Amino acid sequence: MKALVLTERRTVSLVDHPKPAATAPDDVVVRVVQTGICGTDRSVLVGKFPAEPGVVMGHEAVGTVEEVGAAVTAHKPGDRVVINPTLYCGSCPPCLRGHWDFCANKAGTEVGLDLDGAFAEFIRLPERFVHAVPEGMDFDRAVGVEPLACALNNVEAGRLRTGETAVIVGGGPVGVVCAMAAHHYGARVLLTEPDPYRQELCREVFAGDFGGRVTVRPPDDPDLAGRGDVVIDTVGNLLEESMAYAATRGRVVVMGYNSKASATVRPLEILQRGLQIIGAGDYNSQLFPRAIELARWLPLERLVTHRFPLERHEEAFAALAAAPGSPYSALKVVLVPE
Repeated sequence: MKALVLTERRTVSLVDHPKPAATAPDDVVVRVVQTGICGTDRSVLVGKFPAEPGVVMGHEAVGTVEEVGAAVTAHKPGDRVVINPTLYCGSCPPCLRGHWDFCANKAGTEVGLDLDGAFAEFIRLPERFVHAVPEGMDFDRAVGVEPLACALNNVEAGRLRTGETAVIVGGGPVGVVCAMAAHHYGARVLLTEPDPYRQELCREVFAGDFGGRVTVRPPDDPDLAGRGDVVIDTVGNLLEESMAYAATRGRVVVMGYNSKASATVRPLEILQRGLQIIGAGDYNSQLFPRAIELARWLPLERLVTHRFPLERHEEAFAALAAAPGSPYSALKVVLVPE
């Protein structure tokens, strides 16, 4: 099969790769219909997040079941499915306490980072990480379920309540999904984005049926200072700015993944303003079915602005400013196997 693998030079290369087979009793092989390019994928290519050279990248996938192991009962060939790429062992101390998102045995199980992922024609996962797409939900909406699970994890970590104001930092796809989720929870949402092109894309997403309760602002808008009961940094390197956006007794959630980011904070400011700095980690897989259900009511398909075949992966990543000197020219890009 064709697949995009990470090279030693932090680029991706289209190669012939062995097609996975259902060798374990609980294996499910999925024929990939499309896979979203995540901010984490971009971070790998620009040197902000680690991954193993040689791995097939990609993890936001939807498709149809191709083959199942002998013990699989929930799925059959032809079923429409979405994958949950946040794997866990189920037997380590954190897993036994229900903290599957903090599984101690992550090595070799990070889909698209150190375990072969979904920028390919097929992907194999254990049955419990493959979920049915609801009848009537198209794949453009379903491909947003995994980012929605990430958003729910962070919105709930911030304990967002109806009537509060949420400041979402970063107008990329995850920022947009966080804004949708925060709006669904009954909050007024201020979404910040520096890139003018993406600002307009975000405004198009929230035009009409969001009742004017989601507004898009440049990061230097003075009206943002001290506004957020909850502030979510979807970029991962804007903690100081996020604290400035926080209201007194605000909750600041660090969401974006950036292994090179650092920040300087004044403990006295945290104390005197009553701020809470929160790290939610990965989502617990118990959230995934809830994200599927919530996706019935959110127009996640509006995120998808571009789609490319695997062969045009360079254009796909360039549209997300992953190539040196290239500007953003897309919101959500999906890769589609031929």
